[in-house]
Amino acid sequence: MNSTEPALALLSKSQVNYITAAKPLYYVARPSLSDWLPDHLLSLAAPVIAYWAASLFFHLLDISNWKALDPYRIHDSEEVKSRNLASRWDVLKAVVLQHIVQTAVGFWWIEDKPSGDLVDHVASMARKAPALLSILRTVLGDHQGMSLWLTYGHEMLYFVYWWAIPTAKLLFGMFIIDTWEYFLHRAMHMNTFLYKTLHSVHHRLYVPYAYGALYNHPLEGFLLDSVGAVLAETIACMTTRETILLFAVSTLKTVDDHCGYRFPWDPLQMFCENNADYHDIHHQVIGIKNNFAQPFFVHWDVLLGTRMTREDIEIRRRLARRTE
Repeated sequence: MNSTEPALALLSKSQVNYITAAKPLYYVARPSLSDWLPDHLLSLAAPVIAYWAASLFFHLLDISNWKALDPYRIHDSEEVKSRNLASRWDVLKAVVLQHIVQTAVGFWWIEDKPSGDLVDHVASMARKAPALLSILRTVLGDHQGMSLWLTYGHEMLYFVYWWAIPTAKLLFGMFIIDTWEYFLHRAMHMNTFLYKTLHSVHHRLYVPYAYGALYNHPLEGFLLDSVGAVLAETIACMTTRETILLFAVSTLKTVDDHCGYRFPWDPLQMFCENNADYHDIHHQVIGIKNNFAQPFFVHWDVLLGTRMTREDIEIRRRLARRTE
């Protein structure tokens, strides 16, 4: 008997059949999600498609002049035109260049890993079964842990393999991206040379808009976004399909953070305090040394004292008026 099998061998035949046959709703058995593009290439295309699809949506809102959108605009259209130091054409060229660079880096880096039914999921679960059983026996004791395993072990193993581990890897990947971007982003503000040479390009947009999200110096775009994505995929040991999801969501989040709208029904803004309004503060003179966190969570700003809210701005302004 293989050393990875004893825990699984304790289960009944019907329980093992359940593990073998059951698949989650998100599972696609085909080797590739797309019939015409392998998954490893789709992982490179997904963030570019997500970027321009989301940017086009917000750009159409920008040029619509719908009065119904006015309550949700952070800045009016005239403010965008008057305060920004980069033209829309300059921004477009810089973003296209960054997408070319990140795709080239990804093409060199990404592996063509097996997906779908090319992966032996049962063997993978079997390798995880002993660890799960050991945790149960350590936490609950030998008798109760073994009893729980014999009754529900197949369902717990299914949940851990198909839901808990992928979710943990996704959240860990987000944490890695956030950590990398926070400290590098902050360094680019604290170091005068880095700011003037690299990051000042992005801050030519005092009033952010959607497709200006990746308007950066090319070297900054490579270091901040491309390297951060590679680190997240590698350290979190993500599968190709997990990277497709992470890269697409992080791209949508980055665009949304620069969109210029406070929509109460926007799911990316509803569930993340690090949203368009939060990042807009960073683009203003009063908040340029705050709100470095991006694109997902604000924990580094909170822990390291660099968080600023609209309420903080009002308090500062009131104090400034009192001292005048």
